[in-house]
Amino acid sequence: MLEVKNMSKRFGGIRAVDDCSFTVRKGEITALIGPNGAGKTTAFNCISRTMAPTSGEVWLDGERIDGLRPHQITRRGLSRTFQISRNLADMTVLENVICQSRTEGWRDMFRPALSEAEIAKAMGILDFLGITRIAQEDGSNLSYGQKKLMDLAALLMSDPKIILLDEPAGGVNPTLLEEIVGHIRELNAKGLTVLIVEHNMELIMRLSDRVVVMAQGTVIAEGTPEEVRADPAVLDAYLGGVLEAEE
Repeated sequence: MLEVKNMSKRFGGIRAVDDCSFTVRKGEITALIGPNGAGKTTAFNCISRTMAPTSGEVWLDGERIDGLRPHQITRRGLSRTFQISRNLADMTVLENVICQSRTEGWRDMFRPALSEAEIAKAMGILDFLGITRIAQEDGSNLSYGQKKLMDLAALLMSDPKIILLDEPAGGVNPTLLEEIVGHIRELNAKGLTVLIVEHNMELIMRLSDRVVVMAQGTVIAEGTPEEVRADPAVLDAYLGGVLEAEE
């Protein structure tokens, strides 16, 4: 579904992503993990083209996309969330979900603010996520977890075939986290491919089909959660301390 080939991103003399290559298989949940500063979010930004890679290629379902604009990539079936919710001020949850899902660039300026079809679709997604009760709530008044669900709703409005989730568990209480995990599993069961960046190792190990590990901007390991957990390079670079703390 997704293939990253020799991708790099430099900021002056700093290589945030350095000759990074990995694949995401269709229909699977793949986790991208690594210590702080490993380059995970920068990789996400380059894949979704919110940031231009310095070099390398990104392929989606057999089509090269690293030269496209973000809304063009979204139209081709790849959508992503961000670590921090990007809700628009003074707008309701329903308005945020619809406005953030527009993918026609400047043409969207000439469309109705909220069409009946968009409202019906958005309300259906909010119902799936169990948050129709906050549809008319100001987006800025939501809890951190509710904002995560609003972002997920906006992402689903574009009918993606692959979603990139950047730390969906960050700052979320345990009860709501299990709801989010349940939604991810249900979406995946319906055929949606998932790539997820997350620091919650317990969550990653029970949710993912495959794990890609980054350190210092490059991929150091790929495999099943069990294979990655036992990989000496991964233990040395990142997981060792986490696993020791769990035992």
